[in-house]
Amino acid sequence: MQSVLTIGDVSKRSGVASSALRFYEERGLIVSERAGSGHRRYHRSVLRRIAFIVFAQRIGLSLDEIGEELAKLPADHVPSPDDWAELSGGWLKRIDERAAELERLREGLTNCIGCGCLSFKTCWIANPEDRRGRAGPGPRSWV
Repeated sequence: MQSVLTIGDVSKRSGVASSALRFYEERGLIVSERAGSGHRRYHRSVLRRIAFIVFAQRIGLSLDEIGEELAKLPADHVPSPDDWAELSGGWLKRIDERAAELERLREGLTNCIGCGCLSFKTCWIANPEDRRGRAGPGPRSWV
């Protein structure tokens, strides 16, 4: 088993494009070493960091937030499964909030867009007297 990987190896193994890996490195989210030829070489442990980045993005964390979270990992050793569990343990609230938001969007699709009238001004069921229109433009029911 290789202890260091090329950017192509990391890309293939992680499913993340080489350009994204270079971007993550520029942002300080992952680290590589340079070979004598100048090519990037990554320790195998970078694969866990990349998986973390991908997962964190999927639940809605920004790259800045991801960087803040990754900075909490120990610098003196390769993070253990316990380190990763501790890091992600606080995300349950955020995942629950995201799930609730998606449920609100689902209800909006079925109850409003799904009804066919597509008009909050004339929809006497969901928006009598255009109450939501007074709150400002945009999808007020979903935001």
